[in-house]
Amino acid sequence: MDSFEINKILGALLFTCLCLLSLNIAAEAVFHPAKPAKPGFEVAATESTAGPAAAKEPDEPIEKLLASATVEKGANAAKKCAACHTFGKGEPNRVGPNLYGVVGRPKGTEAKFDYSAALKGKGGNWSVDDLDKFLANPKAFAPGTKMSFAGLPRGSERADVIAYLNSKSDNPAPLPKAADAGAAAKPAEAPAAGAAAKPAEVPAGQKK
Repeated sequence: MDSFEINKILGALLFTCLCLLSLNIAAEAVFHPAKPAKPGFEVAATESTAGPAAAKEPDEPIEKLLASATVEKGANAAKKCAACHTFGKGEPNRVGPNLYGVVGRPKGTEAKFDYSAALKGKGGNWSVDDLDKFLANPKAFAPGTKMSFAGLPRGSERADVIAYLNSKSDNPAPLPKAADAGAAAKPAEAPAAGAAAKPAEVPAGQKK
């Protein structure tokens, strides 16, 4: 191959490179994307108005919930407890004690049941308020209790269960009625707006 052929090949390569360079320059002139000031994508973070996770609203007083509780709903909810407890009079203990007559009964006194020291040490009777706390969170009410049940988080469900337990007794305790709860919740009437206070009487003969 003589020098003329070599020059032709080199010239062709150079021409090709020039064409590619020209096309690149022309493309940049036509398609010129705007470069961001900062690399990457900026995602706008919306400020949450909710704040931290809202705490669970406290239940209404158990006395008020009991006013609308029903034994029927309680019997259905108490099925969750039937694996460990019996409810009928004279029925045997299971993993947990028989619960007939539990409302008002002294804690840790069911015959032939080995209670934990934690529950025996609580003392007192099973009041409605104590049953509500125990059913809500057994381990919080009596740390060290043998009861492994996690608890009933809804106050209305606990009220239904307590109403059912109360019915399983020779002498059921009187529970609040809806009318009683409404009367207790009704605020005291305020004095009429704009009513003037009665001035104190001035003794006779004394100047005002």
